[in-house]
Amino acid sequence: MAAREATLHPLAAREAAATRPRPEAPDTIRLAFQVDRDRVIHTRAFRRLKHKTQVFVHPDSDHVVTRMTHTIEVQQVARTIARALNLNEDLTEAVGFAHDLGHTPFGHAGEEQLAALLPEGFRHNEQSLRIVDLLEEGGRGLNLTDQTREGILKHSKTRASVAAEAWGFSSTLEGQIVKLADSIAYLNHDIQDAIRAELIAESQLPDTAHAFLGTTHSARVATLVTDCVVASEATFAGTAPRIRLSDEVLGATDVLREFMFERVYLHPEVLKEAQRGQQIVEALFRHYEARPEAIPGWSLPDDPPWRRAADYVSGMTDGYALWQAHSLGLIR
Repeated sequence: MAAREATLHPLAAREAAATRPRPEAPDTIRLAFQVDRDRVIHTRAFRRLKHKTQVFVHPDSDHVVTRMTHTIEVQQVARTIARALNLNEDLTEAVGFAHDLGHTPFGHAGEEQLAALLPEGFRHNEQSLRIVDLLEEGGRGLNLTDQTREGILKHSKTRASVAAEAWGFSSTLEGQIVKLADSIAYLNHDIQDAIRAELIAESQLPDTAHAFLGTTHSARVATLVTDCVVASEATFAGTAPRIRLSDEVLGATDVLREFMFERVYLHPEVLKEAQRGQQIVEALFRHYEARPEAIPGWSLPDDPPWRRAADYVSGMTDGYALWQAHSLGLIR
């Protein structure tokens, strides 16, 4: 294991630096970040991602992206970048697989609805950390390394830019890779889904995006990944190494992202389906907040009812939330 780490870039995260909230004996055959990755993959929260919406709540196609397929794409893009930069692929994988565990049913619409209902708001990255720290393993959590936990918390962005500091930048380059890989993955697969749904056509994408990023899905992904590797590596010899895009490619990416907000994410048909999802989330939350005794035992019984209800409802898949709402007579 030591020989393997010796081949990594000097800036890569190292096994010797890995710390956990609770000390534990090292695994006999796996490095600490490999253990993190494996623990995440075997959680119930990870399995549920296959039935959670990305953007389109009730798609007419079997090929629309789910949280699970999105997570796999993020992990693939992130690992490609990490390998090209000779950084720690194990840590990159662990953060990539775990980053969206806390997403609600019905995509960001469900997240926005819970945020409006909870006294402390609701953010999926914070919920992802809560899941791995507290909710899995009967309240014991997974005891992931602090490096993985930080990457989970700091992967989110704002609408302003894919480079925006919503929760600050991860102290590890591997965590920063996942943050950018998340944007690369969702922006491009959301374009594919929107084209299939006939909300947009490839020819309607901004000229700037076509000029700097490419005119096909594969070309855009390749451009963004390659640019990230080249632009990031150029910072490694300086005093502030960072995972980044070049100014030209970042600008084109932000133009494309804003186009997607205006033409897809805020499209009336998308919003109509999202509103239905929000109604279900609110109805279920209010039902279980008033009846915490009906919440399954894996939630934390000492938490206030609103917190327990939020943990339960946010963990539901789209189909289970819809079934629950019908079964309880909350919707018609």
